[in-house]
Amino acid sequence: MIEGLLSLFAQRPLTAMLRDFVDVTVVAYAVYRLLLFLRGTRALQVGQGMLILGVAYFVAQRLGLVTAYTLLDRFLTSILLLVVVIFQGDIRRALMRVGNRPFLFRWRRGEESNAVDEVVAAASLLAQRGLGALIVFEREATLDDFVSQGTVLDAAVTSELLYTIFLPAYENPLHDGAVIIKSARVWKAGGFLPLTGNGSVDRRLGTRHRAAIGISEETDAVVVVVSEERAKVSLCFNGNIVRDLDAESLRRALYGLFYSKRQAAALMKARNEEQPRISRLPPPPATPDVAETPANDNGPSDAPTTQG
Repeated sequence: MIEGLLSLFAQRPLTAMLRDFVDVTVVAYAVYRLLLFLRGTRALQVGQGMLILGVAYFVAQRLGLVTAYTLLDRFLTSILLLVVVIFQGDIRRALMRVGNRPFLFRWRRGEESNAVDEVVAAASLLAQRGLGALIVFEREATLDDFVSQGTVLDAAVTSELLYTIFLPAYENPLHDGAVIIKSARVWKAGGFLPLTGNGSVDRRLGTRHRAAIGISEETDAVVVVVSEERAKVSLCFNGNIVRDLDAESLRRALYGLFYSKRQAAALMKARNEEQPRISRLPPPPATPDVAETPANDNGPSDAPTTQG
């Protein structure tokens, strides 16, 4: 067998073998990326069902089961149309990711790159105060078809504005929706996002997190979520969620998603070297020290009393 393989290689030119090697490598990598993309999604379950139908079709043909073979043959002749209908969302996301350019390619000016720092500052303080928030960064795919309602603001991204938007109050209807950041500006506030239909998502996650995962499944958006119950910050992208991030980890993750590795490292270095920005946001409420708590007026006191 080894001699046969050696003779086969000896009879073919080197350029032909290199071409075949590149061909097989490209196909293998494409199949590998496809399996990674389908792993854990509903598309994989539907694909398994279609594979079972294909095996049944082959068995019916071999065994001469005329009725079963005819039904499966009529069904499989329109398989291409069925694939497009069933997997239209997954096909759209796959093609979008294939043609995706580095995120925030247009964000190159210094004042625009500060939008990430403003979001990190606002998310950190909102988490400290136990206030929920949902902040969406639009990337290459437009969010116009996925964001319903909302109020157009077209304002600069500042931590003060974001903090104000998510202050819960009856007079503030914007706090219950999502903030959409487009081209380094707050485009819309109070928007509603589609919820994820992935059944494998942790059931303990609330509506905010499900909406964040849902928009990241449908588009290439990056979403920062602040949990009101747990007072923790999470990051959603490509249908995934990373939970319990502190300010430094969130900033590093956003830089890694938005810029190349070299640019992200340079931004992190510049951020660490510069003076911290003085925030105009209100500080988190201080926890009173038990030792400094005054004694109850109605209770006994250990202080000595002076008789007149």
